[in-house]
Amino acid sequence: MKIYIITEGGSDIGFGHLTRMYAVYQGFKVRGITPKFIVNGDDFVEDIIKEAECEIFDWIDNKARLFDLIKGADIAIIDSYLADKSLYEEISNIVKLPVYYDDNNRLEYPRGVVINGNIHAKDLNYPERGDIVYLLGMEYLPLRMEFWDLPEKEIRVNMESIMITFGGDDVKNMTPKVLNFLVEEYPDLKKYVIIGRGFRNIDEIEKYVDNKTFLVYHPDGKKIRDIMLDSDIAISAGGQTLYELARVGVPTIAVIVAENQIGNVKKFEELGLVENVGWWNEPLSNIKSKILKLSSYKNRKEKSDLLRERISMISEELFSEKLLKKFNSLLNLDPLSNFRKI
Repeated sequence: MKIYIITEGGSDIGFGHLTRMYAVYQGFKVRGITPKFIVNGDDFVEDIIKEAECEIFDWIDNKARLFDLIKGADIAIIDSYLADKSLYEEISNIVKLPVYYDDNNRLEYPRGVVINGNIHAKDLNYPERGDIVYLLGMEYLPLRMEFWDLPEKEIRVNMESIMITFGGDDVKNMTPKVLNFLVEEYPDLKKYVIIGRGFRNIDEIEKYVDNKTFLVYHPDGKKIRDIMLDSDIAISAGGQTLYELARVGVPTIAVIVAENQIGNVKKFEELGLVENVGWWNEPLSNIKSKILKLSSYKNRKEKSDLLRERISMISEELFSEKLLKKFNSLLNLDPLSNFRKI
């Protein structure tokens, strides 16, 4: 089976799509299928996708090269906020099965498969279409291999450590602000600070380091997992990291740093899974009130148990197995037909 993964990522636009697609890649690879990447990105791309075969170029401006690579492929998986509808339509015409990862019902997609593994996916009112199969909900959420099988997280009686994570680029410069606040208000807490590849504020962050602060530069999935297991609570942006934190069972304070995170964070909050402090420019006192709430062992234990209960569906059957079963059934159809029979 010939599969291409088409996505984007870099220090200017973040690494969320790329990290998600690397999880998809890992899921297929353990089942004997090795997709090839086509990435609109920079030199940091290879650090994230490691051993995967990859073409790195601006496929939006160089469509001819993109189409030449993927023409006749069994499956093309696209995860992008930059591609417009016309590009999706052209891709759908030259591959057997086009697959689109979506977060917020961004486009009216052409024929194919739309996957949204987010917690709020079924609330987005996707239009019913005979030529589209929708795979919605957390059973279709790709997580990196390091989060498939986990030990049970220890919930300490007293809160000792906190994790700070604002993605691969910290576009809103939240890390130094939050670290400074924690150093002043909670000097006895161990603070794990995640420094992404796209951070341009490292000098500012380093100004606030105390003897309880541990700066973690460019961690891989295993390192991130181990820090989560040792963290009593986390302060996180509202993107894909929320799902890894939930999978581990880390009580989390969520900060919205982008429009596309609103639905995600609000659904987590509605289900009682995170403490939502709102937008990135809200007063830091909002974070303080949530830390106070989570300082209670009872509250942290209840939150952690609820997280693992609600997110456990991700690991019951690996998403890649579900996807392959669905893809194989669709590929048995005439590739240019609609999917009314499914």
